[in-house]
Amino acid sequence: MTCCTMNAEAVMALSRSTLSAEEINLASHPLGGGLRQLDFSVPDVHCGGCISTIEKALTALPYVRKARVNLTSRRVSCVYAEQTAQGKTDPSDIVAAIEAAGYRTHLFMPLAPENDRVRNELLRAVGVSGFAAANIMLLSVSVWSGADAATRDLFHWISAMIAAPALIYAGRFFFRSAWNALSHGRTNMDVPISLAVTLSYAVSLWETVHHGEHAWFDASVSLLFFLLIGRTLDHVMREKARAAINGLARLAPRGALRILADGSKTYVAVDEIAIGDEIAIAAGERIPVDGIVVGGEGDLDLSVVTGESSPVTVCAGAQVSSGAMNLTGSLVIQATKLARNSLLSEIIVLMEAAESGRARYRRIADRAATLYSPAVHLLALVSFLAWGFVGGDWKHAMLVAVAVLIITCPCALGLAVPVVQVVAAGELFRKGVMVKDGSALERLAEVDTVVFDKTGTLTMGMPRLVKTEATDDMSIAEATGLALHSRHPLSQALARSADAALTVYDRVSEIAGGGIEGRRGEDIYRLGSAHFSSGRASVMPVAGGPLSEVVFSRNQAVLARFFFEDTPRPGASEAVAALDAAGLKTAILSGDRQNVVDHTARTLGIDRAIGGLTPKQKVEECKALADKGCRVLMVGDGINDAPALAAAHVSIAPATASDIGRQAADLVFFSDRLDAVPEAIWIARRATMLVRQNFVLAIGYNLLAVPIAIAGLATPLLAAVAMSTSSLIVVANALRLNPLVKQRSSGAPAAAARGTEAQLL
Repeated sequence: MTCCTMNAEAVMALSRSTLSAEEINLASHPLGGGLRQLDFSVPDVHCGGCISTIEKALTALPYVRKARVNLTSRRVSCVYAEQTAQGKTDPSDIVAAIEAAGYRTHLFMPLAPENDRVRNELLRAVGVSGFAAANIMLLSVSVWSGADAATRDLFHWISAMIAAPALIYAGRFFFRSAWNALSHGRTNMDVPISLAVTLSYAVSLWETVHHGEHAWFDASVSLLFFLLIGRTLDHVMREKARAAINGLARLAPRGALRILADGSKTYVAVDEIAIGDEIAIAAGERIPVDGIVVGGEGDLDLSVVTGESSPVTVCAGAQVSSGAMNLTGSLVIQATKLARNSLLSEIIVLMEAAESGRARYRRIADRAATLYSPAVHLLALVSFLAWGFVGGDWKHAMLVAVAVLIITCPCALGLAVPVVQVVAAGELFRKGVMVKDGSALERLAEVDTVVFDKTGTLTMGMPRLVKTEATDDMSIAEATGLALHSRHPLSQALARSADAALTVYDRVSEIAGGGIEGRRGEDIYRLGSAHFSSGRASVMPVAGGPLSEVVFSRNQAVLARFFFEDTPRPGASEAVAALDAAGLKTAILSGDRQNVVDHTARTLGIDRAIGGLTPKQKVEECKALADKGCRVLMVGDGINDAPALAAAHVSIAPATASDIGRQAADLVFFSDRLDAVPEAIWIARRATMLVRQNFVLAIGYNLLAVPIAIAGLATPLLAAVAMSTSSLIVVANALRLNPLVKQRSSGAPAAAARGTEAQLL
């Protein structure tokens, strides 16, 4: 469910019956050229088939130009023409088309609820079905042990009374989905599940009423229990993927101080800022819209744009982007774009588009479900009719059909993927990697290209002092004492390197865009850029190179120069070597200067490196690689990496990444070492191999068991036992991942020492 800023019941009421075409038009936003976009939330979307059904229903409307369904956010974006040859369009037909396809819908609201209602309902259903299954099994043990007829009938009635409310409550997810599909002329995997559960309960109840020896209430409830576990795991992993866009939206300021013609200031909502308005930005505030600096000077944190931690000095005439943080000084900017067209909004749009593309990825389970449902229905129907007409015993025919439905029930098929994902996620967690999206494991196993961001990914984003040129040790102590008064990353790096007594100053002030100025007696000390400290441009031989320079002066006479470089992330060289040895291509996409990026690439042995990229350009580079047939793994950490993380085939971020970067990534690694990346790829490939084995086992089980059930040689009881056995086999096969990982870990030190074998294939 998506969330909103208004009452949830009110949002659910926003349907065709309560909204006119004009009101729906007001909820849409113009794209230009006579086109508008309307966004809906469709909470019942849960697979690739749902995506295809909705998109076909919408594109069938003559005025709809494009329809896109985002599976992770359950959002439908529809682009339509305001006018056609037949006249003005009626957008309420869009709502009608979605509802006619069998899906509830309401207007999409930008924020998401803290409380996931669907997840909570699924967890309660798992608890109810598990409790009921355990109690019914206890009663069944007594029956199987040879209880007398009266005791057997009593236990069967108690089981029936336990199973009935459990099936109604826990099975409503499958019953509702199955009825929705059938009522609209479709079928899905929930149809045979619902039939198996309902018929097995009905036959069991019939046997109980007629004092039969066997009843299969435990099979019905246990089936729901296993399937609900898989559905809950799938839902939780999908919901985690939705957090990035909401977090990025919260990053945007809600309003700003607009400067009026008479010089007074008034607070306005960010959506009310018009092009040409002048906005006052104090230190510590984020810029609300794209604009131009018309007054003041300060240092901006542009990590939203470039991903780099080093502040950039801006003054009158400089272009600034929304989301950037003003660190020092006061600025006056003139808006050049509306909030909805500014950089932060553009990043959100990029992420929405990228996630929609990723949601089109049809997982193995979705592909298997396409053929499974009609095949099961056909087998059960043929068995029922054959035994009914040939044998003439319609009760026996019904038992055979129920046995076929139970024995072919997709419990093993439903567990094949989520059980392996849970085991793999557990192994990855023990290795310091958290999986946020279940399908990420399948996509991670397919990658052939690994793309890295630089700052915060290949490097730690923490400058370190690598070289000092000073007239004497006293100058170093004086410079370090001045650096203690600044929050600038380079000043902090200099302060961390102190190992001597520090100098105390009478008065210290920070000059926006320049550096730190201190006074002691009649002397003026400065620490900052070469021009600020000495009045001259830098004369260092590596000017413009990969090192950053800070100059310390007294009365503009240079006393010391300090050179910094970013700290490489531990294990970066080993990780790149492992990926190269496995035949994976590597590249760097960074917002940092090209020469700095080239230096990092040469140091780590990465052949391709592109610097100076904006968030949009990173997405374009990822798409260009995808167009060439590459399956891209994006490894990044910053807000500016979020759209690329979402656009890549799969993505991973360090725990030190920004909140938005972590939320946009499919996986997050907690260790400082980058060799978590090849380790995650190895486990993902092994997990995918086990998933495929599980499907072979499940299909093999059906090929063996189905003929027995069709032949009438398996009662519903034996069918239930066989179904449970197949599930246990699938679970046991998934657990094989644990010893495989332990075996690899035991050989890891030797492989690391050789540094040439990735063990990924």
